[in-house]
Formats: sequence, structure tokens, C-alpha cells
Amino acid sequence: MKAGIIGLSSVGKTTIFNVLNQGKAVIAPAGSRRQEPNVGIVKVPDPRLEYLFTVFHPEKETHATVEFVDVQGLVRGKGQDLALAPVRTVDALVHVIRAFEDDSVPHPDGSIDPQRDRQNLDFELIVADLATIEKRMERLEKDLKKLKNPALEKEHACLIRAKAWLESEKPLREMEMSDDEKKLVKGFSFLSEKPVIYVENIGEDQLDRLRHPLGSTGLRPNTEAAVICGKLEAEMAELPREEMQTFLTDYGLSESGAERLIRTTYRLLGLISFFTVGEEECRAWTIVRGTHAQNAAGVIHTDLQDHFIRAEVCSYDDFKTHGSMHALKEKGLLRLEGKEYVVKDGDILNIRHGG
Repeated sequence: MKAGIIGLSSVGKTTIFNVLNQGKAVIAPAGSRRQEPNVGIVKVPDPRLEYLFTVFHPEKETHATVEFVDVQGLVRGKGQDLALAPVRTVDALVHVIRAFEDDSVPHPDGSIDPQRDRQNLDFELIVADLATIEKRMERLEKDLKKLKNPALEKEHACLIRAKAWLESEKPLREMEMSDDEKKLVKGFSFLSEKPVIYVENIGEDQLDRLRHPLGSTGLRPNTEAAVICGKLEAEMAELPREEMQTFLTDYGLSESGAERLIRTTYRLLGLISFFTVGEEECRAWTIVRGTHAQNAAGVIHTDLQDHFIRAEVCSYDDFKTHGSMHALKEKGLLRLEGKEYVVKDGDILNIRHGG
């Protein structure tokens, strides 16, 4: 899974990136333009996998991961194609919005207004998508004058509808599309079609917001919201795990901002985890909710999908309660499921195959 971190300049994007990666990406001075994106691979925290590791003592423990791409801060009305190119292939956007006050870091628009900044950047994505559509339609119309082609006509009709939607200043993620239309637009990697998490970067004087986040109330389709104090989280990221947990407890929190953001990303994209276990490796795998067992096997290896016979399945909760596969088998909680079985979050799978 891949997520792109975007935002206007001076909002704390790179601070959030460093919090997620526990890294030291260079934060560009106010007013400067960083050309190359920061890229980091982040482990998905999962206490369930850590418990399984203590039981099986495997040679290797492998977490699911999220790749985060942090692009340069955007400037309203300056044309964003080059800056946004690295996030055209991501699965979701993380839009960092400034809510903190800091006289030493002036806001480009002079005042702090999260709602205004959210709308402004959404508009920039809409403009970028309109440019993509207009360029493609110009070529399509030339081709259709030369030769009547049903496939091109269908694509043209779809783009006309998408263009009208964007011109009403609404992102494509809110436009209802048929399955055929979704296939047609997929290749364009439209920015405003991507699911987005709005992350308010608050100041240390606004920490009560952490205990009472905005959540999903009032949000548009295919969006989520999160609240992070980038400055505080950056300080916590320097601490050993035990000290960080004490720090969180002192602020009435159960998990770090990075953990909250990753969990929100999974919820937005409808993702879940299943596990494979053994003496060699305990591993978490990421799939879309509703995935059948045979397709889940393909996430592990294509051969397992091609030669799938059955999946031996138990739930993590049952395993933790009874402590071993042998105990689960005795109680009838270790099941054999066919290829149409819908894998659930926390399932432990052993794929039986004929390859």
C-alpha cells in the first residue's frame, strides 16, 4: 500500500513524514522549494503479530508495510503537475493542514484557517485533473474525426461527464461511476479521485483536540480525518518504546499519532490483515475487506492461488484464547475452507495447495 503526503507550504508535512518513519528527512526552510520527494517504508503496528511471534519464536517476523511519499509543499495557482507527479500512483492521499500558530513560521496566506486551506488544495487537485482531461479530450476528438470507434466514443463520453463534474468544483472521488467508467479513468491516475485523509497538524496548546478528534462527522465520501500534534509526536518518536507509552498515557492517549494515522488509512481503503505463522516466519498480509481465500493466497504467492485446494483457518482471538493449533483442532475451531471463503480481519491461514 502506498500513500502520498501533500499540503501547502509551511504546514508541517515533513514533520509528519518523520513521525511516521521515525526518520530525519530534511525540513525545507520556509519559502524554499524542495524538488525530490521523501520516501519511507513504515511497519504497520499490530499487537496481534507481536503476540504470535512470542508463541512461535520464528526466525523472522514480518509486518505489513505502508510506503509514504512526501512531496514538496504546494503553492496555490502555480501549476502543480511536476510537484504532484510522485503521488499519482499512490492508493490514498494524506493532506496535512496547518492548525498550529507559530510566528517563526509564517503562513503563506497570512492567517491560520484549516477549512480555507483544505478547500484551496482540493481546488488545486481539481485543476490538475481538468488539465489532464482537456489534453486527452483534444487527442480523442482528433482521432474520432478520422475514425468512428465505439471504445473511444465511450471514453470521450466518460471524460465529458468527469470534466463537467470537476468544473462544478467537486472532486472525482464524490462522483458515482459505473464499473466500466472506473476502468476507463483508472489509467489517468486522477488526483481528486483518490481517497484522502485530512490531517490537522495542531499545536501543543491544542492537545485537547487529540482526545476529541473530528472523526468522520461531516466529511464527504471517500474521506477521513485525523488530528496530530506534529511537534509533540516528533519529540516522542525519539523516545524508547516504554518511555513513549508513558508519555502517551500522561496525555490520555492509547496510541501514537503514527498508529492512529495508519489505522485511519486502513479504514479509509477498506483494508484488513490476515496472518501466516510457523517456525520460519510469522507474517501479516494486507488485503481488501471481502477478499476470498483463493485470492488471499495469491497475495502470498501466485502459485498458491493457481494451485489452491483449501485454506486451514482459525481466528486470532480463538488462537489467543486456547493457545495452540492442537487445542483449536480438538475444539473444532480449526476449519478447512474453500476458495469462496471470505477472509476476515485477524484470520490465521495455512494454504493447502497442489503445486
